[in-house]
Amino acid sequence: MDRKKELKHQYKEIPIEAGVYQIKNEINNKIFIGSTRNFKNLNGKKFMLETNGFVPNKQLQKEWNEFGKDAFTFTILEKLKKKDEPYFNEKEALALLEEKWLEQTQPYGENGYHKK
Repeated sequence: MDRKKELKHQYKEIPIEAGVYQIKNEINNKIFIGSTRNFKNLNGKKFMLETNGFVPNKQLQKEWNEFGKDAFTFTILEKLKKKDEPYFNEKEALALLEEKWLEQTQPYGENGYHKK
C-alpha cells in the first residue's frame, strides 16, 4: 500500500469524537474556546485561520495574521462522553460542555477572544 493510501486509511480509522477544544495565543496567553462534533475538523479550523477565513472570531483571526501560526496551540480540553440513552442529545450535551469550559476559563477581555 502506498503512503497516501495508508494515510487515508489511518484517517478513516480515527473514531469520530465530539468535545471542547482551546486555541491559545502563546504570546499573550489569550484563549478561544470552541466545540466540535468531530475533532477531525480541527484541521479545518487551522486551515480557515491560515487562509484568513476564520469567521467565528475576527479578533483571533487578526492576531493569527499578526503573530503567525507558530504562536498558537490547539488543545483538546474534554471529550464528550456519549450516552446510550434513547433521548441523549449530542448537540445539547456539547453546548453544556462548552458552557462549562467558558465558565471555568473565563476567556473574556484580556484573557481571551470571547465577548460576554
